[in-house]
This record gives sequence, C-alpha cells and structure tokens, in this order.
Amino acid sequence: MTVPTHEHEIGIGLRLAVIGAILLIVAVATGIAVESTDSELIDLDAWWNTYVATFLPGIRPVSLFMNVAGAGVVGTYIVPLVGAALLALARRPWGAVFFLVASIAGALFVQLLKGLFGRVRPEDILVISDHGSFPSGHTANAAVIATVAVILFPRVWVAVVGLAWTLLMAFSRTQVHAHWLTDTLGALVLGVATTLLVAAAMIVPIVRERERRLSVG
Repeated sequence: MTVPTHEHEIGIGLRLAVIGAILLIVAVATGIAVESTDSELIDLDAWWNTYVATFLPGIRPVSLFMNVAGAGVVGTYIVPLVGAALLALARRPWGAVFFLVASIAGALFVQLLKGLFGRVRPEDILVISDHGSFPSGHTANAAVIATVAVILFPRVWVAVVGLAWTLLMAFSRTQVHAHWLTDTLGALVLGVATTLLVAAAMIVPIVRERERRLSVG
C-alpha cells in the first residue's frame, strides 16, 4: 500500500478547509436569510411545520426517542465520550481526539449562532428545549458524528448510514416542532462544515493513522 506523502496530506487538508469554510458561510447565510421576515424560507418553514404534523404520525415515538438521544446528556456527553473510548480501544487515538474536538467545535458553533440569531421556536413545540431555534443542535450533532465516521472509515455503507441518521434526526426535530425546517438544514451544513475544518487542522495524523490501520488490517 502506498503511504501518502506529507504534501498529499496537506493537499487533502487544504481541500477540506476550503469546503468547510464554504459550508460554514452557507450555514451562516441561511441564518441571516431566515431573519428576514419577507424571506420565502419563512413560508417554507410555515408550510412544513403544518405538513409534518400529519406526516407519518405513527413514528412520533421515534422522534421523541431521537430528542433524548440527539443532545442533552446523552448526545452531548455520553455519545462523544463512548465513541472516543471505542476509538482509543481500537488503537485509533487520533481518531478519538478528532471525534472529541469535532463534537466540541460543533456544539460551540451551534451555541454561537443560537445566541447570534435568537430565532423563536415553533409555538406548538412538544418537547422541552433551550433558547434559540437556529440552528438545531441535535441535527448538527448527528452531522458531526456522520462526517467523523466517513472520514475515519471511508466506506459507502458508512456514508449511507450516516446520512440516514442525520436526516432522521432532522426530520424528528421538525416532527416534534422543536425546530423549523431551515433550522435543521442549516444545522446539517454547519455540522459538516465544522467537522471538515477540524479534520483539515488534524489531517496529517488522521490520514497516517487511518492508512496504518488499513495496512495492518
């Protein structure tokens, strides 16, 4: 197996940084757009919030489960710590550090934008949530987990499972009326963006550790 050169790794990092920066701009721009009362996105949000109330009501228990699993103590602390511990046990210490740093960065960006925009949540919310509707912390967390998994384990099935998990989380947040549709879309982009930026900063040890494990396996 050919071991990537330092220049190759730096090139990957630069591409990830550029893509991450562009996506971060898109996420912030989405937040700015929904602040405009005459934005067509507001109409989209209102339509979806009404429609989702009658769409597959039988899976609402799943959405309520996702509410617990996606943030709070479980999503914010237990999932990152357990995930990092499993990576460390699998002799992927840099992967463990990457997961923890990406999770922290994602949470910090979410809180920053929540404070910046202060968007009001839907009035018919079914769960208890903190301040700020944009962006969805649950969806951002899911996107971080999915992106970290794809970077550490670049397989098609990993990407498919990660995307499905993130979309399910995004849908669940709107089904319990905790967020508007654009809150979840912006959060998805934000989660990917922050993870790519962290990956860009840590690309050399991440790639070398991944290639070393693949060569051993």
